[in-house]
Amino acid sequence: MMRILLFLFCVGFAGPLILPSTDLRAQSAKQEHLPDAPSHAPGAGSSTATAEQPTRRVGADAPWPRQADRGNETVLVYQPQIKSWVGDELTAYAALAVVNNAEKKTRYGVVSFTARTEVDKVNRQVALDNFQITQVEFPAMKSREGEYRTFLESKLPVKGKVIALDRIEAALKVSESAEAAIKKFPVNNDPPRVIFSTKPALLLLVDGPATFEDVGGTDLKRLLNSRSTVILDIKNSKCYLSVMDGWMQAPDIEGPWTYASKIPSDMKEISKGIQERQQQAGKEGEAPPSLKQAEKDGKIPQVFVSFGPAELLVSAGPPQFEAIPGGGLDYVKNTSANIFRDSATNEVYILLAGRWFKSASLENGPWQFVGMKTLPEAFAKIPENHPKAGVLAAVPGTTPAKEALIANSIPQTATISRSEAQLEVRYDGEPKFKPVEGTGLEYAVNTATPVIRVADKNYYAVENAVWFVGPSPQGPWAVATTVPDEIYSIPPNAPLHYVTYVKVYSSTPEAVHVGYTPGYYGSVVSSSTTTVVYGTGWYYPPYIGTYWYGAPYTYGVGVATTWTMSEGWSLTFGVGYSYGYAYPYYAYPWWGPWGYYGGCCWAPAWGYGWGGYASANVYGRWGNSAYAGTRAAWANPYTGNYGAGSRVGFQNAQRGTTGVAGRGTNTNIYTGNTRGGRGAVGYNPSTGVVAGAGAGYAGNIYSGQGSAGRGGFAYNTNTGNGVAVGNNNVYAGNNGTVYRYDRQNSSWSQNSGSGWQPATRSQELQQQQNARSVGQMRTQNFGSMGGTRSFGGGRRR
Repeated sequence: MMRILLFLFCVGFAGPLILPSTDLRAQSAKQEHLPDAPSHAPGAGSSTATAEQPTRRVGADAPWPRQADRGNETVLVYQPQIKSWVGDELTAYAALAVVNNAEKKTRYGVVSFTARTEVDKVNRQVALDNFQITQVEFPAMKSREGEYRTFLESKLPVKGKVIALDRIEAALKVSESAEAAIKKFPVNNDPPRVIFSTKPALLLLVDGPATFEDVGGTDLKRLLNSRSTVILDIKNSKCYLSVMDGWMQAPDIEGPWTYASKIPSDMKEISKGIQERQQQAGKEGEAPPSLKQAEKDGKIPQVFVSFGPAELLVSAGPPQFEAIPGGGLDYVKNTSANIFRDSATNEVYILLAGRWFKSASLENGPWQFVGMKTLPEAFAKIPENHPKAGVLAAVPGTTPAKEALIANSIPQTATISRSEAQLEVRYDGEPKFKPVEGTGLEYAVNTATPVIRVADKNYYAVENAVWFVGPSPQGPWAVATTVPDEIYSIPPNAPLHYVTYVKVYSSTPEAVHVGYTPGYYGSVVSSSTTTVVYGTGWYYPPYIGTYWYGAPYTYGVGVATTWTMSEGWSLTFGVGYSYGYAYPYYAYPWWGPWGYYGGCCWAPAWGYGWGGYASANVYGRWGNSAYAGTRAAWANPYTGNYGAGSRVGFQNAQRGTTGVAGRGTNTNIYTGNTRGGRGAVGYNPSTGVVAGAGAGYAGNIYSGQGSAGRGGFAYNTNTGNGVAVGNNNVYAGNNGTVYRYDRQNSSWSQNSGSGWQPATRSQELQQQQNARSVGQMRTQNFGSMGGTRSFGGGRRR
């Protein structure tokens, strides 16, 4: 294979990933492990694109420093330090070293640059395009600065400038501009209905008053406005709820629910369809958990019904409290929920959708919101290697909370073909519009596609994180190259607030450069806590006509915060085994961009996709001709092809646990044993409870035994001191001065052109060094946990 020079941000390719040139939707049956193209919800908008497959090469983050030869000189470039990252534009600087091989002398300098970023969150890679050097400084070679600038500019290849996303996220943590640019919003922090159970339980969420529709040719009616499958038999006046592989019954939708040993004959076809979907979604040779067996074992779940926001917390028996090292807090170890007790006051604290609530009674409430100023200081002292360290991302002022803010601000980007991306919007009857409160805008209520009327003959719509513009509610729709500022003023109390996180950065006559941050999946930075929370907290009444068009929920979808030192931050979602088997597509887009994809697991919840919603890539749904991917790696969830994918699906029919993980994570809800990577979630079919596995954690979520921070990298979580990363120990300073860290002596020196001199360790330098160490650790961990392999949904060629 041709050997390609590693230079600056240029990397050598490990080999081409050849994708077939034929339409994958036609060929999927011939290729192993490739899922069918996704279906669309009845009444939902559709996007089409020919899945022509170009040849792609997989980029990778090469070791630092990177080098190039220039005659008898070797030019070294150290890992960049970030000044700012706004939208898709990155501003950074890096230390340079020029080694004269004949004289055996090394001179140091600094290069500053800007670049347009192309982000691939699935593979944790960032490619730099439109790379522009803004300044080169060599204190000892001032007369040759222009010469080296020309050399650097001329030697930079057009493609392949790749750096690991984990390195950039860590570097942003010490950038002064990172948090300052983050926009915060006033969210609703009213507590939801909180249900606590010490026995197996399920939460049946109904979006407003129960609405049933006829099942043609039968005496049955189906509950329309719920993700759960509920059938009403008019003949015997009973309701039936699909759970696991069977049914529960009740005289009324509100219960009480019991095991149904028999079902009406009219329901057998529906039951057959559910079983077929379970088999398709499940692992070959494994059956879904048995409700009949649960009945024999006395583990039939209690069904709680809610017609509004609610959360279900379940413990395996009476809560068992255990002290957290550091003093002041106990946590319930026999649950996957985040339940704590202040040992001084005996008040109970719970974390729901990134928000803290407290009560004097876990069983009875009432609950009240806890603001950043009233949260006990003991929460900030939870050790970063503790099984409950994930909650630190919701504790204001902590390092995990700051990292969450940064990770939540980084967009997934793509280049979309203006001619290939197409949109058709379907309405339930004639288009109906309502005002967007606090703006002069109106939005369509009777369609699954967000359609916004800015002015007469001026309509904008979003599909799979791409903006379209049209002269009427029916179009014709064209890819938008700009979006009116007024749209970005849609407030959090409006159901379409999530579209404000989709941006158009720039365009050419052929394509648009677009991106979206995790806010598109529902996360918001709360002004009352200055942390990332899930959901706006407002309940948005649905539209119910022929179809049910709901808005995103904040509560009831099993949101779990995950964070560890070794892997960083993510949010995951999950629901119990009563959700979405018979009619998995009706709720789109209430269940988010990934809600109607299917195939990857048992009805993934809103925003949950490949490795946690913060690592998902919705652009893959556009197909290969419309979506150009990124130069970092080729990742296309639409076809199942991955250049460097990292998805694992897992099931355990005996224990009844299923889930999906971005980095090879598995959590068993019954035993508590977990082996973790970023964004993993496990579902307990008997209880409907979700366990979000802390990324990079191996141990037991109940007992607390285990270890974190694996991956062959040392980090002292008590002192915050990282370990210098090999030879990548030179840092850029001001006016061309560079600094070097000596790991053995834990000392710093500086070079301003006249050799190395002792330097006082500054806080900024130490932060830069720690950030580089953490970035290296997480990059290594991602690779070691499957980041460079393909799992499940595709195969590598």
